Amino acid sequence: MSAAERIEAVVFDMDGVLVDTEHLWDEVREALTEEWGGRYTPEAQEAMMGMSSPEWSRYLHEVVGLREPPEVINAEVVRRMLERYEADLPVVPGAVEAVRRLAAAGYRLAVASSSNRELIDGVLRRLGLSELFAVTVSSEEVARGKPAPDVYLETARRLGVPPGRCMAIEDSASGIRAAHSAGMRVIAYPNRHYPPAAEVLGLADVVVDGLAEVGALFNGR
Repeated sequence: MSAAERIEAVVFDMDGVLVDTEHLWDEVREALTEEWGGRYTPEAQEAMMGMSSPEWSRYLHEVVGLREPPEVINAEVVRRMLERYEADLPVVPGAVEAVRRLAAAGYRLAVASSSNRELIDGVLRRLGLSELFAVTVSSEEVARGKPAPDVYLETARRLGVPPGRCMAIEDSASGIRAAHSAGMRVIAYPNRHYPPAAEVLGLADVVVDGLAEVGALFNGR
């Protein structure tokens, strides 16, 4: 990758990059909606991609029509997601190897995710990667979820690295827009369930077909 020597930190999204779980979020929220009396639509799924937990739980309450308050909705979705992860955590091929390779190369690593804090911590623990990430940030800890840049800006602040010296790895349209808006360089690994539009992929510096390619991009380190 040209100018890879200028990159000091690599920031991973989690859902869709480390673990193939974007579709699980959709399945869990759709099932809950059916049980709790709302109306789930493809537009709802698209709207919630990238939202923080306060945002999507309010959306399920106010727009989708679940009667329970947002905090109850949030807790139940997280409980069901943790249950799914315990049963079967679908790891993205090459993800663990890419993290270990970049850590060994001396890059500072971070996670900037729309997932709740307990889900981020649980996934990294299951993958055996917790100690390799200097910083992890959930968008529930900032004012706005993706596609706003807040979670990426906060990640750069905690790392102590200017956004322009960070490379983000993202799979979704909202995530690519968020990282790009934060001023980071972006590697796009298009989500196979919900692929970003061509104009969004055009915001990325590099588009890869698999995470095995990511380590090779930093070979010059």
